[in-house]
Amino acid sequence: MMRMRFVLAVAALAPLVCSAAAQSVSTPNASAQKAGQWSPVGLWQAVDSDTKQPTGWFLIDDHNGVFDGIIAKMFLKPGEDPNAICDKCKDDRKDHTWLGLEIIRGMKPEGENKYGGGTILDPRDGKIYKATMKVTPDGQTLVVRGYIGFELLGQNQYWTRLPDSAYSALDPSANPQYIHKAAPAPAQTQAPRKSGTAASAHKSETPLQLRSTVGQ
Repeated sequence: MMRMRFVLAVAALAPLVCSAAAQSVSTPNASAQKAGQWSPVGLWQAVDSDTKQPTGWFLIDDHNGVFDGIIAKMFLKPGEDPNAICDKCKDDRKDHTWLGLEIIRGMKPEGENKYGGGTILDPRDGKIYKATMKVTPDGQTLVVRGYIGFELLGQNQYWTRLPDSAYSALDPSANPQYIHKAAPAPAQTQAPRKSGTAASAHKSETPLQLRSTVGQ
């Protein structure tokens, strides 16, 4: 089983990532902060609380005010399957590869630097938990809390913001910078003009979005 400890609902469940130690930290880019409000948008790292080694990177994006997050990078041990799928998922994520899998869904602003109303998925068993997220005052740590029933019964896990330079280490399928660059350019050609006839207009193709990696 892959050791990507990132979802926990109650203390009775197996411990997950509970350390805020960082392997690589930099000041978040300007897009992560607006009018003093830190956004969870960006690339985050979870580490093993014992070894302090990275266990996974998670990419969170803003889709019209709703925040969702995918598994952007996995740190595998020898013998672990890099193409593992969520075979125990019961929704549209069933049989989706772990890499690029949308584990955080439906987070909306609830207060100062806090987001809730969403869910988090544990791909190891396909279970979905209620969840909240909160960005610390310095913008460097994301406190993710999964729970069943009441938020007070949950447990925190701490993800550390990674610098923009870390995007270059992502697989293209999980890298929004690559996805947008690889998106087909809008059609620019026009039909030949004919006497008395306006040039034909061509609709631009829809750019690929980050969420295109989900549910395929």
